[in-house]
Amino acid sequence: MSNSFTVRLTARRSSARSAPISYTPPVTPPPPSTSAVRDWLARRRGTLLPAAVRRAGFSSLTTLPMCTAIIPERAAGQPLPSRPVSGRPAGSTPAAAVRALLVVVLAALAAAPAPAVAAAGSTAPTSGGEGARAAHAATARAGARWVTAARTAEDRGLRRTLAGAMRSAGSSSGAYAYNATEGRTLFTAQADTRRILASNTKLFTTAAVLGRRGARQRIETRVIGAGRLDERGRWHGSLYLRGGGDPTFGSEAFARRSYLASASVESLARRLRGYGIRSVSGRVVGDESLFDSRRGGPASGFRTSIYVGPLSALAYDRGLANDRGTAFQSDPPLFAAARLDQELEQRGVRVAGSPAAGSSPEEAHELVAVRSPTVARLVQIANTRSDNFFAEILLKGLGALEVGDGTTAAGARRAEAFARTVGASASLADGSGLSRRNVAAPRQVGRLLTGLRRRDEFPAFLDSLAIAGRTGTLLDRLRSGPARGRCRAKTGTLSDVSALSGYCESLGGDTIVFSILMNRVSVSGARTLQDRMAQAMAGYRG
Repeated sequence: MSNSFTVRLTARRSSARSAPISYTPPVTPPPPSTSAVRDWLARRRGTLLPAAVRRAGFSSLTTLPMCTAIIPERAAGQPLPSRPVSGRPAGSTPAAAVRALLVVVLAALAAAPAPAVAAAGSTAPTSGGEGARAAHAATARAGARWVTAARTAEDRGLRRTLAGAMRSAGSSSGAYAYNATEGRTLFTAQADTRRILASNTKLFTTAAVLGRRGARQRIETRVIGAGRLDERGRWHGSLYLRGGGDPTFGSEAFARRSYLASASVESLARRLRGYGIRSVSGRVVGDESLFDSRRGGPASGFRTSIYVGPLSALAYDRGLANDRGTAFQSDPPLFAAARLDQELEQRGVRVAGSPAAGSSPEEAHELVAVRSPTVARLVQIANTRSDNFFAEILLKGLGALEVGDGTTAAGARRAEAFARTVGASASLADGSGLSRRNVAAPRQVGRLLTGLRRRDEFPAFLDSLAIAGRTGTLLDRLRSGPARGRCRAKTGTLSDVSALSGYCESLGGDTIVFSILMNRVSVSGARTLQDRMAQAMAGYRG
């Protein structure tokens, strides 16, 4: 049997002038590789997968394919989970303040002059002040030694737990933990050796997007025209649907259901009619020229991957060709143009020519536009859900924004450059982490996370990370113990690769920045070790 089939889709108009849109989706695609997906399948079947399947090798993949990666958004108005990890500067947490105050008080006692009151009946020629001062000083020294001893014991216990977990992970793994509140390193294990990042790559991608675009910015999808509108409402010329790299753009129902977004072809069609257009002498042209036309990243040979979807500056319904998510569009700009053409005709706007794909002429000007959710919201979707499609689209947009080059390679270079501005380094090949050429050392991931705390967009970045035991890719992990609700982190999974990096607010009130990158491991076993380490960091009282 053939590996593919072709479906022809036509807009609701005269078949004599309709342009068929063909797409060639994969049939019975291979299963995704992550243990999260395997666990999900097992839960659906009510049993564990066969041992032979568990032992089988899987390819480099991180999230669910096609529409199964789309999770209906929370109901409008439902509050977001509270943010447990503080962005306060070093030493500003309550526990840190108490520790600092205790040391100051003890030091003050040592330095304070004692009252010159001699003991009753004393015949010493000098007052009792020197003895009292000595007693105060001894008390202060004892208190300081107690604080130091308690902290040392906590540090020793934390290092012992983390070191034990890393020994079990093997020599191809590394970790780094840093007390950002006090400004000191708590633990390292091969922290300067580069490891495969998997979806921890998204930390670099989204940090750069927030840093370069700004958390409150939005991405526009525009209709521009090269022509004129006469007094009878006839547009003389064509309409160009120009994509700006908004990953949420599509049908009204899809955008609202999946992302609580409003950028849709229906909205554009309504606005064009409100603009006064009643007929178009030309055609609707889909323009994706802001990006290159490569549909995938390096992990798929730049072809469409079932774990990403077809990439395009004019992505419609994230490249899905039907509501069931069983097929991809082969020509995204043509598909989007046909949808706008259809919506115009349903509103009584006649378009003479058939939909097409192409580039807008330089003399074209904007007629109407719709906007994406904020960049902060787009980054939240990318990180909390570990959405490969969003990460890759945002990375290409970064390249187009910075250097006018909407390619994966240009975006990766810009993400690397941004990391350097906060003192971190990495070697990136894509935006999602599907490529095994995305590598960084745990200490460098930690430096990225630490450096971001000093930036204005840090609250948006922190809010984008999954909350332990509550949201996103950590929903089914760390559901009890001190880590629940106290750690925010980004997971990462490829076959034999597992990562967890982020922030924990410890029981002692410190913010601990950490990165755990495990290579050549059993994914399920690695997650057990990572969870043990996260619990230890969250339970730290030093």
